[in-house]
Amino acid sequence: MRVLLLLFAGCLCFQCINAAGNSWVLQVSKDVTGEIGKTVSLPCLFSYHHHLHKSHDSGLTVIWRIKHPYNGTVVFKCVSDSSGDPCKTTINYKNKFRLIGNLHNNNISISIDNLTWEDSNRYYCRVELSSDRHDKYETKSGTLLHISAPPRIVNISVAFDKSRGYHAVCTAEGEPIPTLVWTDPMNTHEVPLLTSPILKHQRTSELHHLRNDGKYTCVATNSHGRVEGSVYFFKYTAEGSGRISYIILCAALGAKLLLMFLMFGAVSYYSRDSTRSITTPSRNTQESTYENYNQRSQ
Repeated sequence: MRVLLLLFAGCLCFQCINAAGNSWVLQVSKDVTGEIGKTVSLPCLFSYHHHLHKSHDSGLTVIWRIKHPYNGTVVFKCVSDSSGDPCKTTINYKNKFRLIGNLHNNNISISIDNLTWEDSNRYYCRVELSSDRHDKYETKSGTLLHISAPPRIVNISVAFDKSRGYHAVCTAEGEPIPTLVWTDPMNTHEVPLLTSPILKHQRTSELHHLRNDGKYTCVATNSHGRVEGSVYFFKYTAEGSGRISYIILCAALGAKLLLMFLMFGAVSYYSRDSTRSITTPSRNTQESTYENYNQRSQ
């Protein structure tokens, strides 16, 4: 029995020595959080142990991919011919990635600029030594990038349909997903009806059958801040709209009557001028005839 135990212990020690003789270690963060629109860093440090004590003076290749290890989409890649040369970028998705680590210190960390919602993913770093095609290693667990964002109101409006009547709609986004609270014109809080968001980082709330005229305010809040947006609603009743129509009709009739009066006055004025222009020449003719008659009488 003792002989079997000694043999088993010897096998374990052999495996440990063999693993320590040629092993890779990659140090990465399990989770990283970055704020939308800003820059985030993804750390990755590597070290290796080889019984021949090889170095990477002949150069190396740095690869970062997303979604899956080994066969995921490559978003960044750079190649260095030697440890003293800079790493020349060959792949850079949307020009958002940048190597910030020092290769001489076995640091292949990168940064991602101008974060967007689609940057939320799992990232895997990989290093390949050009001196030996077997000296390659990649993280299997990767680094999960979380995107955080303060609340922002995407849309706020008032609409009408038969089922909801006059209703107000407010859509906000953020991470964590913001909570939404409505305040009506009476400055009282309304209980909104939450609807299913189109995107996972958005939330939509509605107020149905609006009753009070005035300003409705939607307030969005999460751990990163608070923002509000307002919309104004005024409902015209049938009586009010009837009065408005009556006023408009009276104004139109009054304008027509005034126009007719002006036209009548203009016609009368021009008629008088025409009469004067006709009677004046007739008097001149009679006087001329009368003078001729007097001349004949002499």
